[in-house]
Amino acid sequence: MRLFVLIASLLIAGSSQAQEYARPTVDVPKQWSQPLPASSSHDLDILRDWWRTFNDSSLTSLVGWAIESNLDLKTALSRVAEARAARGIAGSALKPSFGTSEGYTRVRGGIAQGLTSITSSGSGPSRSSLITPTDTEVYQIGFDSSWELDLAGGLRKSVKAANADLRAAEYAQKDVRVSVSAEVGRNYMLLRGAQRRLAILRENIALQEDTVRLTEARRNAGLSPELDLIRAHALLGETQAEAPPIEAEIDRAAHALAVLVGHSPGDLPRDLILEKPLPDFPESLVAAAPADVLLQRPDLRRSAAEIAAAAARVGVARADLYPKLTLAGLIGRQATDPSGLTLGIGNFFSLGPIVRLPLFTGGRIRSNIAVQDARWQQANLRYEASVLNALAEVEDALGDLQREEMRKDQLRSAEAQNREAVSLTRELYSKGLGDYLAVLDAQRELLATETQLAQSETGVLLDLIRLYKSMGGGW
Repeated sequence: MRLFVLIASLLIAGSSQAQEYARPTVDVPKQWSQPLPASSSHDLDILRDWWRTFNDSSLTSLVGWAIESNLDLKTALSRVAEARAARGIAGSALKPSFGTSEGYTRVRGGIAQGLTSITSSGSGPSRSSLITPTDTEVYQIGFDSSWELDLAGGLRKSVKAANADLRAAEYAQKDVRVSVSAEVGRNYMLLRGAQRRLAILRENIALQEDTVRLTEARRNAGLSPELDLIRAHALLGETQAEAPPIEAEIDRAAHALAVLVGHSPGDLPRDLILEKPLPDFPESLVAAAPADVLLQRPDLRRSAAEIAAAAARVGVARADLYPKLTLAGLIGRQATDPSGLTLGIGNFFSLGPIVRLPLFTGGRIRSNIAVQDARWQQANLRYEASVLNALAEVEDALGDLQREEMRKDQLRSAEAQNREAVSLTRELYSKGLGDYLAVLDAQRELLATETQLAQSETGVLLDLIRLYKSMGGGW
């Protein structure tokens, strides 16, 4: 009857402390404050493989290669395996455990241990006895088992925490995949953008070399002063000096791509980095609603799983306040000689419940509850901060994309006008109707505008990749 009352009290205690913690509620706007592009689509499935929307086979190959071989992704997968194994360890505590024990001991003892020998000396009435300690060999074999009934729910909460840790590790791996695919796309666009600027630079070098020849011919004919030729050579030298930094950018982007796909720098197949134009801007953009972003982004899901794990650990800590009931059993055989390890008087066994009641722990249990509760609160705050940062990243990407597209259109118009200006000033100068300074200024303006336009075209694609990443695209 007493055992029944004890078990009932444990069940009541376990149910009273099994509190559930939900993720915090964060106010999410119904729509973005920044306007969506006119070609926006709400097909979120496209976000999974957003790189395919650029219709660039090299980019698709690089992203696929990185997802398969990137070392950070492999590390994240290993963490998932670790979390899965930890869940198995936590789950094993709910099941009975069985073990065997075999031992050999040489014991020297006296009366207290019951290991004595009696020797006699003399005979007749004068005979005397002496009790002396003796050495004994003890052999033992047996089986033992134990099973904690988990009436207070602490072990089940540990399993729940381990399951949440596993989910968090899985979402962390998916978050790494999002970052890796975005980094491949970013470095690929930087590579193509630098190649585009280098091509523009070479076109301008060829144009300026032609201008040098024209100026030299006019100088030889006495139609232009020596100063014009000097200025033409100076401008050509300045333009040629801009090539090495751009070539260094190309090398850095290629090296970064090689590392992302799990290879040493410079070990990237040349066919993937041969000069190609920038990918075309996708005809249709994917734009997730604010609420969809919270469901799509793996880092937010990981943060939610961390809240669940922290809440479960609060329950584990609270379970230590209550008694623990364990069923333990032991059976075996003990003898002073190996041949005596058979059924007989040396058999022993024990079976019964063990109750552990925390009477005084110096405040350790209460302090541990406070620690776990504080960690749960921190997980909630991290989740709220992550949600706000995610929404801000999308808003920033949308605003930057819109403004960069406007800048690109303006630069494209300016580039056409500057190209026409170069043509007109060269024609006037060749006919002796214009000043050579006008030719130099027109060529400088054309190079600057073309360079800015190439940078803007690259920036638009980079902003689009940022948008896809901020919406959780890539898994």
